[in-house]
Amino acid sequence: MRIVIPAIILSLAALASCRDMSAVRPPDTLAIHMGAEPSHLNPITSTEAVASSINNYIYENLVDRDYDTLEIVPQLAERWTISPDRLRYVFHLKRGVVWSDGVEFTADDVVYSYERIKDPKVACAPLKVYYIDVTSCRALDRYTVEFVYSKRYFRALEICGGMPLVPKHVFNDGTDFNTHTKNRSPVGTGPYRFERWDTGKRIVLIANERYRGKKPAVRRVVYTIVAEINVALQMLKKGELDLMGVRPIQWVRQTNSESFLSRYRKLKYFMPYFSYIGWNSRRAWFSDKRVRRALTHLVNREAILEKLEFGQGMVVSGDSYVFSKNYNQNIKPWPYDPAAARELLRQAGWVDSDRDGILDKDGKKFSFTFTMSSGSKFAERLSTILKEDFAKAGIQMSINRYEWAVFVKKLHERDFDAVTLAWSLDWESDPYQLWHSSQVKDGSNYCGFVNREADGIIERVRAEFDPVARMRLLHRFHEILHEEQPYTFLYCTPALVVVSKRFNNVVVHTKGLRYDEWEPAGGAQ
Repeated sequence: MRIVIPAIILSLAALASCRDMSAVRPPDTLAIHMGAEPSHLNPITSTEAVASSINNYIYENLVDRDYDTLEIVPQLAERWTISPDRLRYVFHLKRGVVWSDGVEFTADDVVYSYERIKDPKVACAPLKVYYIDVTSCRALDRYTVEFVYSKRYFRALEICGGMPLVPKHVFNDGTDFNTHTKNRSPVGTGPYRFERWDTGKRIVLIANERYRGKKPAVRRVVYTIVAEINVALQMLKKGELDLMGVRPIQWVRQTNSESFLSRYRKLKYFMPYFSYIGWNSRRAWFSDKRVRRALTHLVNREAILEKLEFGQGMVVSGDSYVFSKNYNQNIKPWPYDPAAARELLRQAGWVDSDRDGILDKDGKKFSFTFTMSSGSKFAERLSTILKEDFAKAGIQMSINRYEWAVFVKKLHERDFDAVTLAWSLDWESDPYQLWHSSQVKDGSNYCGFVNREADGIIERVRAEFDPVARMRLLHRFHEILHEEQPYTFLYCTPALVVVSKRFNNVVVHTKGLRYDEWEPAGGAQ
């Protein structure tokens, strides 16, 4: 899973009234808007969706999911075998694959990558959790690698086969893996290779001439970093950008003119994703589930969805992909109900004993800080609404804004009261990384959720290969989250994407878009 901010995903719009600057860009160059700059591009240590969106074209794995069927298919492995007890997975690698610097890819790279994930000095706690039951990874020969599990895990094939891979010959030089220079100039085996990174401005990829497969017709990709949405709008208006995810207001009101539609395609589709408000249960205000539920009752999610997202999306009540069988459709989101919230707060002991308009308990005021990324327009507008609505219930909320890198650091250090974020989900539900109590300290259980029954269900889910039985377990887990409210689950919104008609063969797959299959439309407009 990758952390994302809704406003970074949905951060562009367009007007077509100015001179089209796409004429100065080569037909085979694709300019993509990025709302935030990634910290780095090491696929093992990064948890950011913005980095993953780039790494997906630089790096590859042993297996992948088909873009349409979602079936597991070969990528760097040509085939694999699984032992009858499902504890041993052997991958036979494709031969002749080379890294973008010309060095051959071998089983040693796979073993090295695994060893870095398991290395306690390597900062990749959210990733380590998926390999806790892997007892060994060894090269049987130059092109064969074996993974051995101590316990059965239903995602073992995908996890071992989908393990992020980095080149041993590049990183194994005695340099600290976490701060290695190649974290900002990656070497991969994918269809594109890294060209340059102009800090604060752009990251540029070019077609990898050593790629074994079909070479992409889009030869150059320029990720243009623009945090300020209004500036990004102007750039799109001038034709300086080809691909962006638009904000709902622009989708509904500003991208429907005849002139605009003559230059751009509008694409709308859902991906595994949800946004949320997280309550740090280590804080006295949020340690009681009655309080967390009360706060959810105070968040008018339907109105917020309509006001901030122009109705583009749906309110959710759990953490599984809303269109998957693992999402329990019988559980409806808690309604907006200030009266119920006040009663729950009273039951939890929060009352205005000194009549100053702020609830208190045991001498402590209900006064907390909402932490947000300064680049998120969504978080900015949401926080304003929350502050006003909470104040009506006697809850005082202040707002702290941080640049993305600082914000992520605070998240990892658990240095926050409440935050709003979003999760980009895997196609198969495994709640361990987000919710198991073992992940409270160093994993992605940032809010400190601990529940014994939930832990047991999560552990059973990992060992259950029957999808129907697994679904039942996940439905019960959904019920627990609904009662406990470690998050106020907000909603799942669709990707609202604009793509220049400078490119053909633009297809929306089940997994979304993939620009390595696009083709220039015959020249710049």
